[in-house]
Amino acid sequence: MKVKCDYCGSYISDTDENCPNCGAVNSHLQRKAIGTPTTIAELKQWYKEHNLPIQDITRFFIGVDYKKPKAFGIYQDKETGNFVVYKNKSDGTRSIRYEGKDEAYAVNEIYLKLKEEIVNQKRNNLRNNNGENINSKMPYKHDISGCLIVFMVGIFIIFIMAIVVSSIAPKRGYYYYGNNYYYYQSGTWYEYDYYDGWYESYAPSGLKDNYSDYYESNNYDSSYGIDNFKHSEYYEESSSSSYDSDWDSSSSWDSGSSWDSGSTDWDSDW
Repeated sequence: MKVKCDYCGSYISDTDENCPNCGAVNSHLQRKAIGTPTTIAELKQWYKEHNLPIQDITRFFIGVDYKKPKAFGIYQDKETGNFVVYKNKSDGTRSIRYEGKDEAYAVNEIYLKLKEEIVNQKRNNLRNNNGENINSKMPYKHDISGCLIVFMVGIFIIFIMAIVVSSIAPKRGYYYYGNNYYYYQSGTWYEYDYYDGWYESYAPSGLKDNYSDYYESNNYDSSYGIDNFKHSEYYEESSSSSYDSDWDSSSSWDSGSSWDSGSTDWDSDW
């Protein structure tokens, strides 16, 4: 992934220890420390640790040049040494997202797509569960009071937890620091580039330590002179902030023919 040098403003790889342009130390060299994979091997381990279903179900093939339709994948070409990130469409044609020598960048591309799909699948599960609850039988009258008490206690606990979390984590929304705009949501910082738009980034230490001093708003204002984060590929609805990247083994991941009616657009390039 490309990040901006804090000293000369050039865009460099977050795997560079020093800026190739000015020689300054790359303060963003923290990806591995915060748990984001930078190699195919690390991505495989991340996949395993987060209890995701087998790749035939998720349709994400890590380290595999999978040839059949409806698949996302990443692998290293043995002949060229290039890292290839691809998507096989529903008709079997392949769209190449990235091909090059930067393994960390390639891994980040498929990693972000995988996280996006996890959110979509969890959202689908939530909708399905709500639908089942609506059609389920009504409880017996003598159970209603007990269920109501449990429900109210649950709501109270969630409310308290939300207050605690909000008091120690940055607010969702726009931040202005060092002549740059940032956006925070669901534990991740994004930075705006006037040429390339929004991209996943890291908060500089000054912003990270004193984020409340640089908070602008949760709502977009055209006076910012930037693109609305809501229109970027990274934006998540507020309700999705409750979805983390861990997959609950008790949940079901749409597979087989159900992919056709799911949220994945297999005819797009990515």
